[in-house]
Amino acid sequence: MAPEPKIAVYPGTFDPVTNGHLDLIRRALRLFDRLIVAVGENPAKKPLFSLEERLEMLEEAVADLPEEERERLEIESFSGLLVEFCRARGARVIVRGLRAVSDFEYEFQLALMNRRLCRHVDTIFLMPGFRWIFISSTIIKEAARFGGNLEGLVPPGVERRLREKFASLEGAP
Repeated sequence: MAPEPKIAVYPGTFDPVTNGHLDLIRRALRLFDRLIVAVGENPAKKPLFSLEERLEMLEEAVADLPEEERERLEIESFSGLLVEFCRARGARVIVRGLRAVSDFEYEFQLALMNRRLCRHVDTIFLMPGFRWIFISSTIIKEAARFGGNLEGLVPPGVERRLREKFASLEGAP
């Protein structure tokens, strides 16, 4: 009998996806048989990009991963409880990124609540590589809003979309 595949879910809003997110995707793919990147529809947040745009940007960003890794990676949207999404996909692990100590308190609370809701799903924390430790989607959007150089911080397609989005917002009435 073959062992049960190790399936993990890496959730987030990915508004937009950054090179830090991609680093965590690569790290998680080394640890798990299958990784589901779950793009959340969080009604409490007001994303810059639509759900469809975020899914497209992620698909573009992972397109040049090695084929073996790409075959083990899925990108989906979800709404509702994350643990229910995990349960429906057969995932026993939630992957979360930690950049700094300031992330830990919030992430720890989420992990404890998820554990309370479903004892069969564990949370692991991964740190991005040192060169990505300071970036977040929020910081990237602020830099893009004011014309900052994003080269090397986000995939080229994301940088292009950010420039286009902010140019269109400036022209909006």
